[in-house]
Amino acid sequence: MTSDDSYRWWQDGIVYQVYARSFADADGDGVGDLAGIASRLDHPAWLGANAVWVTPFFPSPMVDGGYDVADYVGVDPAFGSLRDFDHLVGEAHARGLRVILDLVPNHTSDRHPWFVESRSSPDNPRRDWYIWRDAAADGGPPNNWISEFGGPAWTLDPGTGQFYYHAFASAQPDLNWRNPEVRHAIHDAMRFWLERGVDGFRVDVLWHLVKDEALRDNPANPDYVEGRDPPSRRLLPVYSADQPEVHEVVAEMRAVLDEYDERVLIGEIYLPVDRLVAYYGREGRGAHLPFNFHLILAPWDAREIEAVIDSYEGALPDDAWPNWVLGNHDLPRVASRIGDAQARVAAVLLLSLRGTPTLYYGEELGLRDVHVPDALVQDVRETNQPGRGLGRDPVRSPMPWDSTATGGFTTGVPWLPPGEGNLARSVAAQRDDPGSMLSLYRRLIALRHAERALAVGSYRPVPALGSILAYRRQHAERELLVCLNLAGVAGSLQLPDGFEAGRVLISAAGAAEGTEVRGHLELPGDEALVLEPLAPGGRAARER
Repeated sequence: MTSDDSYRWWQDGIVYQVYARSFADADGDGVGDLAGIASRLDHPAWLGANAVWVTPFFPSPMVDGGYDVADYVGVDPAFGSLRDFDHLVGEAHARGLRVILDLVPNHTSDRHPWFVESRSSPDNPRRDWYIWRDAAADGGPPNNWISEFGGPAWTLDPGTGQFYYHAFASAQPDLNWRNPEVRHAIHDAMRFWLERGVDGFRVDVLWHLVKDEALRDNPANPDYVEGRDPPSRRLLPVYSADQPEVHEVVAEMRAVLDEYDERVLIGEIYLPVDRLVAYYGREGRGAHLPFNFHLILAPWDAREIEAVIDSYEGALPDDAWPNWVLGNHDLPRVASRIGDAQARVAAVLLLSLRGTPTLYYGEELGLRDVHVPDALVQDVRETNQPGRGLGRDPVRSPMPWDSTATGGFTTGVPWLPPGEGNLARSVAAQRDDPGSMLSLYRRLIALRHAERALAVGSYRPVPALGSILAYRRQHAERELLVCLNLAGVAGSLQLPDGFEAGRVLISAAGAAEGTEVRGHLELPGDEALVLEPLAPGGRAARER
């Protein structure tokens, strides 16, 4: 991309993820809803986000928090109505916020009318909409595939004597994406929401959609360690996911979005970098943004993170736009993984790298994982595998808007405990505190919007040692230097050519912005800086 105005909103913007059950509850039943989200849109707008991604709110038995969809073109009463959804879109657009929906096309609820028909008879026209197979010769499941939620990935249907496949819970049967009728039905559902003003989709488990046609057994994982790894990692998903034919499916989804202006297709994909980037497709026929989770998964170490960035940047196809994620609704929160001080450094990292950042609600407050007593556990991943600590409830706690008992989230009893520690980190407690995590995020986002070098500029690594990570961001004649210390002990960096003298634009640990540095940078522990170069006379070398 050569001209600055060629960048689209999903390239120079920031995506803010809202977990629908946990953001705001308008009707007092303790569960977040669409009206609640609409009432709190001023927050992501004030923060500087450009789009709000809302997790599933479709009709669902809620076995998996709404990721078990019983109707792709409706709203579950717990979340409100289609009128509430239309109001939400209108309120978002009025604030300059785009709306991205979660699309869950890999599987439905077992109560979806399609599956009810499919399991009614082997001769039903919708039988082939799902993956049904006879038992193996020994009467067991058709192959050795394992559910991501523990146990076999096949469930016997006594009524028809066949097994159906489910990559996740048994109440989430997988659709058969080799059937053209399935594809057309999901495309129609996408158009339903696009016609209502939706600006794009985040596609759940995109790499799972197509399975090996022969349903061959998966090989054993040689690196699996019993007791350390989840049971689902015992096998390598060679045949149950990431099949070559999936790219045709992605291209067809992209074609649906291309029928509309300025829409975005984002894919959830947990794969190594070389396989992840294949989901950009050829000639603009893939996902605009195959989600890159490698910052979440990598050890928090300067050289490890540097290697992740460099390998990803090096693997990107021509004209592919990068993206970065530090937290989501499935994995531990940043502050719980690396501590409060380093979470501030992580904020600078996320918002200064090249590519679209996605921010999980509450990360801007430094929220931590919440302890959920056994009696209050909701997540099927935990109830299926009790005692393993695999549940995702701790990262889905209600958003604390204030420090009252329910955090201003609801007038009722919250569906999950908000956590006393998180209540102390509420929006109200931090909004007017210039030293708070929330203020840091807002300043970082404002700087990113003001500096095209940060929003869309090139990335060049700067040699560094120990716990220091450094890189340049450049757009036109404007160049900035980002220096991060990924440890609690001090480190140093020789400022590179062009930055023999620099001025601090922003600091993670509270160094005075405007401070000048020259020659050799001593970076305290838990500090991250964005610097602009200074000319010999002390003025900015290149004005904005």
